[in-house]
Amino acid sequence: MLSGAITFSRLAKVTYGEAAATALPAAAERAGASRVFIMASQSLVERGPEISAIREGLGQRYAGMYSGMPSHTPRDAVLAAAHGAREAGADMIATVGGGSITDGAKAVTLALEHNLTEIPDFDPYIMQTAADGTTSSPKYRSPNIPLVCCPTTLSAGEYNPLAGVSDPRIGVKQAIRSLGCAPSEVILDPALTLATPEWLWLSTGVRAVDHCVEAICSRFANAYSDAQSLHGLALFAEALPRVMRDASDVAARMDCQMGAWLSMASTQAGVPKGASHAIGHILGGSFGVAHGHTSCVTLPAVMRWNKPADHGNRQNLVSIAMGAPGRNAADVLHDFIEGLGMPRSLSAVGVTPDQFERAAELSMHDRWTHTNPRPITSADQVVDILKLAA
Repeated sequence: MLSGAITFSRLAKVTYGEAAATALPAAAERAGASRVFIMASQSLVERGPEISAIREGLGQRYAGMYSGMPSHTPRDAVLAAAHGAREAGADMIATVGGGSITDGAKAVTLALEHNLTEIPDFDPYIMQTAADGTTSSPKYRSPNIPLVCCPTTLSAGEYNPLAGVSDPRIGVKQAIRSLGCAPSEVILDPALTLATPEWLWLSTGVRAVDHCVEAICSRFANAYSDAQSLHGLALFAEALPRVMRDASDVAARMDCQMGAWLSMASTQAGVPKGASHAIGHILGGSFGVAHGHTSCVTLPAVMRWNKPADHGNRQNLVSIAMGAPGRNAADVLHDFIEGLGMPRSLSAVGVTPDQFERAAELSMHDRWTHTNPRPITSADQVVDILKLAA
């Protein structure tokens, strides 16, 4: 008999289908915030209207903005954003942007709480995973500044208390986890996503598909996680192609946003991910592959490698949810991703065979390598997966 627990973060409210320009000021009012510091994607700032409308909606509550966050959230950029928030006297952080902005804001709340000002200051707060899978998470005072996220991509980090932050000294993306790092509110405004580049929207959609798939196929899957992951996957299977056909279809975008929300229920349910996520963390943080593209490349290969250990025919649940019962799930995913025009090989994202060994060794220090449905006990096995994705 399975046993476990559903652990909810401090996320208290998700508003959907309402304009961020009106929903964000209402969130600030609920939080009693008078100095809202915005972290936004540079592309949105340059585009203008969406950010201007949000600033106007906040009125005197608007305290300042940071828009310089690079991909994979390097520590020095987090510190720059934290400095801006500190100087502005921020009593709430709000994000308008993608996953790197979201992770950056979570890390900013930690930096504000513990007065982190230098790159090494993050060291005591990083989760550690040994090569044998033993994971340790340091204990410390959790941040309590309100954080409200208005996501413009689909990687769905706004629903969990984890932040991925890169250490520029060693070129590795690392995890910070604290319940207080989770947003207090999320605002889903599909119109806000119209400015998101197509490749970014679709690839982060595949990232959320990866959340669903690896949760469904996990050895630790449970009914709560299954119900939401399966429905989230079905939403994506239908809605992502709709957005590709018509980028102005805000109803399809809303379905994608709801699917992204559902894709993260497994985290609350304590269901770990597998090797696609683990290897993806390394490809992104250490090899510069775009966050969404990592799943486009790794997920079908990992599913193919895991097939001999598919317990309870879980992979067929993936095929059913995607409208292809009985087909090999790796093939279904490959065709789906290819149909979205996304890269389907490591070579397509600039990762070459001479880099496989280093990627594999680094992957052994990611906690989700060690919760893969087919046990991974050596870096050589990760190399075998990378070869399938080559």
